[in-house]
Amino acid sequence: MSILRMSDLDLSGKRVLIREDLNVPISEGRITSEQRITAALPTLRMALEKGAAVMVMSHLGRPKEGVFSEVDSLAPVARRVSELLGVDVPLVRDWKAGASVEPGRIVMLENCRMNPGEGADDDTLSQAYADLCDVFVMDAFGTAHRAQASTHGVIRRAKVVCGGPLLMAELDALANALEHPARPLLAIVAGSKVSTKLALLGNLVPRVDQLIVGGGIANTFIAAMGHGVGKSLVEPDLVETAKQIIAQAKARGAEIPLPVDVVVAPEFKADSPATVRAVDAVGEDEMILDIGPQTAARYADIVGKAGTVVWNGPVGVFEFDAFGKGTEALAHAIADSHAFSIAGGGDTLAAVDKYGIADRVSYISTGGGAFLEFLEGKELPAVAALRARAA
Repeated sequence: MSILRMSDLDLSGKRVLIREDLNVPISEGRITSEQRITAALPTLRMALEKGAAVMVMSHLGRPKEGVFSEVDSLAPVARRVSELLGVDVPLVRDWKAGASVEPGRIVMLENCRMNPGEGADDDTLSQAYADLCDVFVMDAFGTAHRAQASTHGVIRRAKVVCGGPLLMAELDALANALEHPARPLLAIVAGSKVSTKLALLGNLVPRVDQLIVGGGIANTFIAAMGHGVGKSLVEPDLVETAKQIIAQAKARGAEIPLPVDVVVAPEFKADSPATVRAVDAVGEDEMILDIGPQTAARYADIVGKAGTVVWNGPVGVFEFDAFGKGTEALAHAIADSHAFSIAGGGDTLAAVDKYGIADRVSYISTGGGAFLEFLEGKELPAVAALRARAA
């Protein structure tokens, strides 16, 4: 069921309320990463160019509902959006009586998480949001997995609702990767624990042609192969689960290539000596912190032959340069690949930035938890509500 798109609507003279994800890191009043702001700017510009009276709202941090917090105020964000758009962006704290804004102008509403009832998806608050506008635009994919008043309740109550360009680009990219992928479809899933990625692995194994596991997750799979992992992070109670996942993939002709060599160290420290070991030669007092060069070359070859790559998680402790060579090799392989590639998750984006490949990844998701839940096959409440309104 298709979602109505903001780009298809006539917004001239309309009061348009846009939910963005402007939850940026702020230290001592200074924004330290503008990624989410710059991602939202095209939507805001489009609404202004269409002649809308624009109201933008977002959350920031985790303030207590019903209590104003200067620390969690969107004031620094409003100032920066104003500078980047080149127009005045007043911050409106008391908006319930109505936000005064003329067509072609824009205001920002104060942090929506300060509003009583936001987290509980309160009907009264949802209606108050709906009363502000002629059109509600959901453009915050990063919050689409939360059923809250500003992301879900307002969709059920506003006169006209639609998906914004940023949200729709995310949904289009994910559909391209998972529902209509160019084959072979390769997923790279890494993280500290199998237990946190069981739902993700369970949803991907029936879909993919290859599945590379990395980080602490790989250690549990290595243990499932019968190899010792020394002092490495591992989940012994999930070794049987790992064996089942391998068997499930094999049964449908998919492959889960596992490391043939690894990089080990005696301690989890940046200056700890790094040693390459065959996967079956890890010492009892060693911990696996990266894939080895043979494995990195093999994985890079798999990436090079893929038609679609979904990347979630670095394959080693890339924050330490000595244990980042595997992730770096994989990152550059993705960048050099002709495959459609989508990368998401906080650590993944940090790796993308570290190795300077952002402009060579087909789509970079800023969705965080929503990105993971989509990959897990879960229905996102905001997306479901948008589809229901389009019916």
